Amino acid sequence: MQDSSATHTRKTPAAAFALVSVLFLSWGVANNMNDTLLAAFKRIMSMSDFQTSLVQFAFYGAYACFAIPAAIFIKRFSYKAGIILGLALYAAGTMLFYPAGEAASYAFFLFAIYVMASGCAVLETTANPYILAMGAPDNATRRLNVAQTLNPIGAITGILLSRHFILSELNAADAADRAWMSAAALSQLQHHELNAVSGAYMLIGCILIALLVVIASVRMPVFREEGGSHRFGPVFRSLWQNRMYRYGVIAQFFYVGVQTCVWSFTIRLAMQELDILEKDASLIFLYSIIAFTAFRFVFTWLMAYIQPAKLLLAASLLALVFTSIVIGAGGWLAVAALIAISGCMSLMFPTIYGIALDGMAGDSAKIAASGLIMAILGGALITPLQALVSDCFGISRSFLIPALCFTVITVYSVYVLKFNPSHE
Repeated sequence: MQDSSATHTRKTPAAAFALVSVLFLSWGVANNMNDTLLAAFKRIMSMSDFQTSLVQFAFYGAYACFAIPAAIFIKRFSYKAGIILGLALYAAGTMLFYPAGEAASYAFFLFAIYVMASGCAVLETTANPYILAMGAPDNATRRLNVAQTLNPIGAITGILLSRHFILSELNAADAADRAWMSAAALSQLQHHELNAVSGAYMLIGCILIALLVVIASVRMPVFREEGGSHRFGPVFRSLWQNRMYRYGVIAQFFYVGVQTCVWSFTIRLAMQELDILEKDASLIFLYSIIAFTAFRFVFTWLMAYIQPAKLLLAASLLALVFTSIVIGAGGWLAVAALIAISGCMSLMFPTIYGIALDGMAGDSAKIAASGLIMAILGGALITPLQALVSDCFGISRSFLIPALCFTVITVYSVYVLKFNPSHE
């Protein structure tokens, strides 16, 4: 058992760091396959934007429910136990897609997504502070950014899986065409499309089970703060009094909300502006994630020379500019600006996370981490709001909601630079 008091000299264990970093890839797959599911269900079941946004409500709502229990679990047992529980729930959720597809039930699919997301919530609550603990605190934010570089790679993988196994299987018939079909013909068509959805997710489940077996078999580092006391009241009170952390949770809420909004409507906006179908529009989503991935590496490199909060401010201001172009322009210009927004977002989650947890360890780090993961509820609440605006006023104008979110992140960046000298 390693002494947590030696954090300033603690070396990062390479093998454990690599295995935990793979988890960032795994939930990246789930997050971005979800974004394509909105377009898929809209086509398959002829739904409104608000109805399809319930996919994100179920997914990110699970984070709000499971973040604190996950923190309690890893405190009672260990980081490794949290990883195993998270992978088990994640895999179970993917397997539930099969009965959901057979029943052709949207509610059942939402339940499967909820179970899957509960596993992702446990993994994120566990993996983020685990990475921060694996080494000296002075480079913790940069270390987390390094691990987070695998997340967009998982996102790219998820998009490619969706494009090949799900979107390519969708029939071009729109809601009007399907309304004229007989009940038998429509049922047969939907059965084929839903089987494509179920098969893709079950494939992921099989890979997760294999990963679970590997991690369960490998010895992982244990830190002294694992399995400590279970009195959370004083920790919660201390965190609430920490303005840098409290405002960080708010900023993270709006960041996850804006990321979910932008990516949930990328395919739909591309379809509208370029007059293409879901499979081709998914390439625009892929380009967005590639931009996100590339700029994650760029921003991680820049952090060696520029303070993270200054980069966060610059990125949020640029994101506001590009969002205004999406709202006011059309065609390829709007689509290009949409891709550029993803590049701007690439550093935001880990940077807000690292700034908010700066200087924390032990009980405070675990509970604070769960609060930041609960902030992912922003994806559940803000996305339906944008969907309602989209249904009423159109997709382009619905990007006023992301503009509001980026404004909040900009204000947070200014606050950090003004009141926290360590991030000037």
